[in-house]
Amino acid sequence: MSRVVVLTGASSGIGRAAAREFAGRGDRLVLAARSPETLAQVRDECRRAGAEVRDVPTDVTEPGALDALAATAVAEFGRIDVWVHTAAVMVYGRFEEIPVEVFEQVVRTDLLAAAGAARVALRHFRSARRGTLILTGSVLGHVTAPYLSGYVTSKWGLHGLARVLRQESRDLPGVHVCLVTPGSVDTPVYQQAANYVGRIGRPPPPITTPERVARAVVGCADRPRREISVGRLNLLMRVGFTVLPGLYDRLVGPLMRLGGLTDRPVPPTEGVVFRPHPDGEAVRGGWLPDLPGLVRSIGGTAAAAGAAARRLRRQVAFRPADTGATTPTGPVRRQSRPPLH
Repeated sequence: MSRVVVLTGASSGIGRAAAREFAGRGDRLVLAARSPETLAQVRDECRRAGAEVRDVPTDVTEPGALDALAATAVAEFGRIDVWVHTAAVMVYGRFEEIPVEVFEQVVRTDLLAAAGAARVALRHFRSARRGTLILTGSVLGHVTAPYLSGYVTSKWGLHGLARVLRQESRDLPGVHVCLVTPGSVDTPVYQQAANYVGRIGRPPPPITTPERVARAVVGCADRPRREISVGRLNLLMRVGFTVLPGLYDRLVGPLMRLGGLTDRPVPPTEGVVFRPHPDGEAVRGGWLPDLPGLVRSIGGTAAAAGAAARRLRRQVAFRPADTGATTPTGPVRRQSRPPLH
């Protein structure tokens, strides 16, 4: 039986990859994001995969927006089985240099809107006595990094909120609260971030793909777990942060400047904190090579070359030898055959 999945932040990055992954499973989707144009593209992608989809342009920070989103899901499909919240924005800069309104909007989007989504979803789940809430955390909800104070504050709050929600829903064995915790992911969020540090940000290595994180999200819907960490260095970072805090704090600044910021200058900008930039929305951010696309391209080139070679062989094999064609030594002569008796 297909599930009814509400997914916020569906227009880009992990959310868009998760929408495609759920669509491939045949789930029915209610997709939400700020940009109607990009959201319509994602809707069409999911429909081509065979899913039944409704797209609902939504700013998750607007009062009443999440209640309206839930009402649409129930009106269209009768219930909500899974709610996935991936909407997030970022700001780079020293804490005191980030405009107050930008910092607060990051926290409003990444933490308070996630709390609002959880509130709406859990009310529906408590009534139905079943359902799965999946929140997108970050390794930066367990450790810290300079120049990302708004994002770190939000993700630490979100991790604490998820634990409280699990504690409060222990009386509902059919209700699950899951947290997917990625490290660095190849999404456009870094280029689209607000920036007051003067250099465009990037995901520090090692970088994973949004498709891998999306599979973890869908895996939580299939088999709910408290938390799934996606990233090869996540555990090492958490151990260093906890066991060697002095060494961690000494190293994290230089490492962030080296691996988390590019050399490309950028003037002060609000990025997409207050309004979307549809042209920059995609699954990938371009920080990793598109290996599946490269494989498809190589496969297509090899297939075309193979087809051309087969056509050439057929032309050689079926070329008539008795039509008066010439050879390097002269014309080809017909061979006479004895009469049949």
